[in-house]
Amino acid sequence: MGFGGISIWQLLIVLGIIILIFGTKKLRNLGGDLGGAVKGFKSAMKDGEKDMEEDLKNKKDKEDDKLQKNASDEEVIDVKAESVNEQEKERK
Repeated sequence: MGFGGISIWQLLIVLGIIILIFGTKKLRNLGGDLGGAVKGFKSAMKDGEKDMEEDLKNKKDKEDDKLQKNASDEEVIDVKAESVNEQEKERK
């Protein structure tokens, strides 16, 4: 028994009929077209993964820049608060 109750001999007979109907040249072209489609699909998947990685990296870089900007803003506020505290101490 082969696939789902179909024997190897039945598969060979079906393959022979397909070759007789379409011919080897059409089947070869069909195989080449199918192979090219699979190859194109794989390359598109790789390109999509690269794009996604770049997008994630850019997003992370933007978030890091934002955090650095916020940290530097807090430092400026802290420095101003310290100078205001020093001025108040000097007044007293």
